[in-house]
Amino acid sequence: MTSPEPRFARIAAMIGDPTRARMLSALMGGQYLAAGELAAAAGVSAQTASTHIAKLLDSELVELRIQGRHRYLRLADAEIAHALEALSLVAERGSASSKWEQGAYRPLKAARTCYSHLAGELGVAWFEGLLASGTLIAHDGHFVLSEAGRTTLLQMGVALPLSATKRYAYACLDWSERRDHLAGGLAVALLEHALNEGWLRRTLGSRALTLTPPGASALAPWIGVPRAAPLCDRAAAAAQPASPPVE
Repeated sequence: MTSPEPRFARIAAMIGDPTRARMLSALMGGQYLAAGELAAAAGVSAQTASTHIAKLLDSELVELRIQGRHRYLRLADAEIAHALEALSLVAERGSASSKWEQGAYRPLKAARTCYSHLAGELGVAWFEGLLASGTLIAHDGHFVLSEAGRTTLLQMGVALPLSATKRYAYACLDWSERRDHLAGGLAVALLEHALNEGWLRRTLGSRALTLTPPGASALAPWIGVPRAAPLCDRAAAAAQPASPPVE
């Protein structure tokens, strides 16, 4: 008897198309993007983009929000983002480390969004600093805030999630650094706070983030100013309008 086709085969075919892959890569920033923005990111016409968007919607890889005459889309959920991140890890296994110092890859390596949390050098450094300082502690396969860590973050004005399940704070392997950054509800709250406070700035048309001087000072207890300043300068100097690489 012939075995049924694995259910992931259809999803793999959706992701494997170069046009849809570029669209999904653009949506890894976690924000809603207009259909026209996705067309521009994929380098196709509006009509061609509409066809691909319909397939992504049918596969439940993205969700749609209609506002007036405009259509906005984002990844359906964090699990889609994690699946794409895992594929990026496989795809980048044979990449030379020098690639990350070139063009549009350089600011992505310094700091970027991984759906709705912080990734790249800065994401890894912050996660390691949270652990080294005792702000985060390991607990039954995931992480929880220490009492001192919770007090510190609350005093900084971070809107901490209420639930402390395994999805609250867990490790996510970073595809450029090959070390873990922080994921989960706490990571989402930390990134939102950093953006709202102006510690990090988004780069137009890219997932790249720039660490600002106030951000370097605010994060110094975890990453140290000497390490933060080069990341800030590096991302700012390298940030140029460019099409995001397919990941």
